[in-house]
Amino acid sequence: MIKKIKKRLLLCAVGLMAGLIWLGYYAVAPLKLQPSSQEIEIQPKSSLKSIANQLVAQGVLKDAWRFVLLAKVLKKEQYLQAGSYTLNKNISPYQLLLSLNHGKTTQGSVTFIEGHAFSKMRNKLAINDAVKQSMTSMTDADVMKAIGSSHSVAEGLFFPDTYYFDRNTTDLALLKISYDAMQAKLAKAWQTRGSNLPYRNSYEALIMASIVEKETGKANERPMIAGVFINRLRIGMRLQTDPTVIYGLGARYDGNIRKKDLLTDTPYNTYTRSGLPPSPIAMPGLAAIEAALHPAETKALYFVGKGDGSHVFSDNLNQHNKAVAQYQLKK
Repeated sequence: MIKKIKKRLLLCAVGLMAGLIWLGYYAVAPLKLQPSSQEIEIQPKSSLKSIANQLVAQGVLKDAWRFVLLAKVLKKEQYLQAGSYTLNKNISPYQLLLSLNHGKTTQGSVTFIEGHAFSKMRNKLAINDAVKQSMTSMTDADVMKAIGSSHSVAEGLFFPDTYYFDRNTTDLALLKISYDAMQAKLAKAWQTRGSNLPYRNSYEALIMASIVEKETGKANERPMIAGVFINRLRIGMRLQTDPTVIYGLGARYDGNIRKKDLLTDTPYNTYTRSGLPPSPIAMPGLAAIEAALHPAETKALYFVGKGDGSHVFSDNLNQHNKAVAQYQLKK
């Protein structure tokens, strides 16, 4: 008898867990609305069941019962508000529930990714259907001036993250939020930086962080990559890093970097010019910034890729040449 009770309790527990997993998946899965379903109206004094049926009728939901169940489990049924709503096409049932709960239009979202250039940020904003376009004809320098920055080059000055916003927020307003986030995080990191770093200011640390971001395939190697470049700066050795050359080539880069590219001088060619390039080359994440400000203590001056995203670090040219022969020349 006791065994049967235990078995039933176990089955109930498993069933409950499976149900919660299923409901959780339903709650966060995008609804993928058609344009005709993105403008909706919820009638006054509607019950939860009535609201769910209205959402079905307007093409937002496929069925009413799952939404009703979600609202009851989360205890939101008494707080849903009537009114007109503009929905993002990828809104989830949970986000929809929150929007109806707060009586606000659904938020849009945009994600800026570590290592991406500012041009990709602009493109993401330009194709986001929740963003109000206001800078289509602006140059990057115009954009920086519009958001109140003293910099004319936009690269690297925005913090990579996912930003949520009310629909029809302008692209400039979103960039301002991302810009302010980067300035705050960079200032805080700069205050706790390591000692004897070869940077004149936090902007130079940001430049280094962008190089570390582009050079690093393994997250745990960021401090070592930073340590190598800082060692080179300290002894006056050129950084000789391909990502800066690629950035300097701009639209001329076709996916392959050639010897002539390494020999062609641009402000960003760290094979032909000493020191840091004039600006960041991409958007660094917080981990890359921390690595640039807290590099590994190492004597290494060289590194070469092993083909799996990781590197072999060497203290001298002889060791480096052996590593190149082992990992690069055999390809």
